[in-house]
Amino acid sequence: MGIEVKLEVFEGPLDLLLHLIEKNKIDIYDIPIAEITDQYMEYVNQMKTADLDTMSDFLLVAAQLINIKSRMLLPKEEKENGEEIDPREDLVKRLIEYKMYKYSAELLKGKGDFASSYLFKEPTIPKEVAEYAPKPEIQEIIGDLTLAKLHNIYNFVIKKQTDKTDPIRSSFGKIKKEPISLSESIGELQSFAKEHKSFSFKEFLINQPSRLHVVVSFLAVLELMKVGAIKAVQDDNVSDILIEFVEEKMFTKEDYKNMGE
Repeated sequence: MGIEVKLEVFEGPLDLLLHLIEKNKIDIYDIPIAEITDQYMEYVNQMKTADLDTMSDFLLVAAQLINIKSRMLLPKEEKENGEEIDPREDLVKRLIEYKMYKYSAELLKGKGDFASSYLFKEPTIPKEVAEYAPKPEIQEIIGDLTLAKLHNIYNFVIKKQTDKTDPIRSSFGKIKKEPISLSESIGELQSFAKEHKSFSFKEFLINQPSRLHVVVSFLAVLELMKVGAIKAVQDDNVSDILIEFVEEKMFTKEDYKNMGE
């Protein structure tokens, strides 16, 4: 009795062979090659397709089945160790491999169909959390510089400020000045850095009018380095420290708030 099959059901000759094996409940490791070959050839004879590539694939496997069938009728071949050679061995390996890939594809397709029934929302992260950045370590701010180097520069500049003081006139009455705001000093330094792009750290502090200005300017430099608005560069241990402007990062009002001013 013939079997009724449709070409579009099968993706290729191995798919057809696997279907015949499962339909007849055959052990894939012990295929009755004569029976399967007859059923396979019956299907091939019913094929009606103008696609030569598809037809040639089915005919190629048909030729292989007929070859295996004829070898099964001949005396058993043996390997060098005396073990019998099963003409179906290569075909079985191909079928098992195809079956593995086929079922894997069906499993993944099922997961894809299952996932398509879910909707996912965009993450809603508060702005303050998304923009949060941990404060950098002091070593990240000053790079290859050391606190000892900065301390030496600070002492040198303070001494220069002391040397500027007239010992006679310093005994006269003093005119009190308003306290210097760190935020104002940061703004002035940022403008100065943006205008000059690169300048000597030591010369910048020396040119400050007083000790208080030196201290506040020194703090302003550290604050701008911390937020990445400027960076300190030193070619070697003995060369001057240069302050360079980083255009991508400007000190903002939010940065002032974070300073507590």
